[in-house]
Formats: sequence, C-alpha cells, structure tokens
Amino acid sequence: MSAMRRTLTLSLIAGALLAAPLAALAQDIKPRLIRFGYGLNENSNQGRAVKFFASEVERLSGGKMKVRAIGAAALGPDVQMQQALIGGAQEMMVGSTATLVGITPQMALWDTPFLFNNVREADAILDGPIGAKVMATLEPKGLVGLVYWENGFRNLTNSKRPVQKLEDLDGIKLRVMQNNVFLESFRTLGANAVPMPFSELFSALETKTVDGQENPFNTILSSKFFEVQKYLTVTNHVYSPWIVLVSKRWWDGLSKDEQKVLRDAAVASRDFERKDTREAAGKAVAELKTKGMQVNELPPAEAARMRDRLTRVNASIGANIGMDLWNETQAALAKLRAAPTVARK
Repeated sequence: MSAMRRTLTLSLIAGALLAAPLAALAQDIKPRLIRFGYGLNENSNQGRAVKFFASEVERLSGGKMKVRAIGAAALGPDVQMQQALIGGAQEMMVGSTATLVGITPQMALWDTPFLFNNVREADAILDGPIGAKVMATLEPKGLVGLVYWENGFRNLTNSKRPVQKLEDLDGIKLRVMQNNVFLESFRTLGANAVPMPFSELFSALETKTVDGQENPFNTILSSKFFEVQKYLTVTNHVYSPWIVLVSKRWWDGLSKDEQKVLRDAAVASRDFERKDTREAAGKAVAELKTKGMQVNELPPAEAARMRDRLTRVNASIGANIGMDLWNETQAALAKLRAAPTVARK
C-alpha cells in the first residue's frame, strides 16, 4: 500500500471513529416531552384543541418539544392533576377554573351566576387586565396560567322532569363541581347539590346516584349524557372557562425560547378552541334532540327569579375575591354593555 493510500485510509478510519460518538450523541438528544392531561375524551372540543396545541408546539419548536396528550382523565380529575403540576410530577393540563378556587379564591369570579351575557363580554374580560390579574394569583401557588379556553355557557340536564320554573329544581339531586360557589348557588336555588369529580359523573347518573348535572352543550354531547339524561334546560346560568396550566417548578427550568413556544402555541390554541367550540355548540343542541333529549329554554322571567335568589351568593363572591376586583369587573362589564350594539359580535 502506498504511503498516500495508507494516509488516506488512516484518515478515513479516524474520521469514522470521530463521527461515531457524535452520531451517538445526536441520537441521545431527545425532544423535550410534555405530558398534557385533560378530562374529556379525544373526540371532544377539548381533545381537538389539545391536539392542535400539540402540533403548534412541535412546529414552533422545530420538533425540539413534543406534547403527549393524555385525555379521558387518565391522569386523574382536575384537582389531582393540579396537585401533580404543583409537585412537578406532571408538566401541563387544561381544566376548569372552578376547581382552582381552593388554591386561589380569586378564581371564584368566573363562577358568578349570570356574570356574562354573551361570549363577547367573556372574551373581553378573560383576555384583558382582569383575566390576567386573576391568572397571576396562581404563580405563588406553583402554577402558571397561559390562556383561558372556552367550556361554554352551562345548562341543566336531569332524568326526573323538565325544569321550567325555579320550583322545578326542588329536591333534584344535582352533581356540581367541587367548588363552594356552585354548591351554595344550587342549594340556594333549591337543588340537592352534590360535589363530585367529572370522571365519576356518567356512572353516577347511570346508577341514579345523582339525578342531574350542569355542563355546556358540547360536553353533554361528547360525554354521551343523553344516554342517561332525558331533560335538558337551556339556562346559560354560568359562563364556564377552561384554563391551560403549566407546572411552575417545571416552567422555571425552561429557556426563554421554550417558554415563548408554549405561550405562542397556547394563544393560537385559544383562538382555535373558541371558534371550534362555538361552531360545535349549535350543532350539539340539534344532535341532542335527535338523540331523544327533551330540550326547553328557561323563560326570561324565571331566569330573573334565579338571579334575584342568588343575590346573596354574589355578595359572598365579592367578599371572598376582594371587593376591588369585584367592582373593577362590574365597571368593565358596564362599559362593554354601554358600547354601540353594532360593535357586538
């Protein structure tokens, strides 16, 4: 073998030996995996939005971050996932703001009965300074809020009778979220309110452990409550937001670029989710009728009676969240309602 060929061969061998550990190192650099838990099933509006968020995170990070979506409460109900995030055992979740009231009382603002008249008001308050102020109260507790999604206006279902007036609620055993405002509200309205995780609800309805529940149209449809509930009353008694949460312990270990990817993907997912949820809600009512549910709208006069009955509940919410926040919210809503009608959507 000539000296030149021997030198070339040795160079190729050396290059191969050098490349081998570099290739191995490249294989060891895995994308950052994010476990994202949620309560509904994959085919729900919540499931679709989590899937959209996951694709945005992967796209914006160039594949360096990947979301593993885990639905159907496989990681536990909202309260359990919140504690997992606080402890750093889980990275992300989306769930009801109502189940956060035990962590930060300001979240009870969103549980106020008949707070919003329409989605325009809800978007403006949630995405504005008031929504940000409430969200900021989570960080000292170990959670980072990114955006609010829409669950929707909540409505009543039950298996006993149509609810056409306030008195029809008397004695109905109604599942509510594990939240004192919901408990107090429905007990004040005459129902036998029972706190229960969402993950246990279908079975409880099926076995008649509870007679009814209250949720937005999309959740009633995607969770197949029509199989165990006959009557649906359109009450729009509470506008119910979801909130996308991150473990602060985990978040603090991310780079600024990684945090930006999650924030940007969250905003994009919020816009997708609200549009999807609102389009699906109208279709859901029609489908629930075809599934055999009897649907009736609560007359405005009866809704007004419910509002009057709940005055004491609203006063206690104001006291618990702080009157400054309560008054700021009421002033912002009054300003929105004074805006020209043509500006409304």
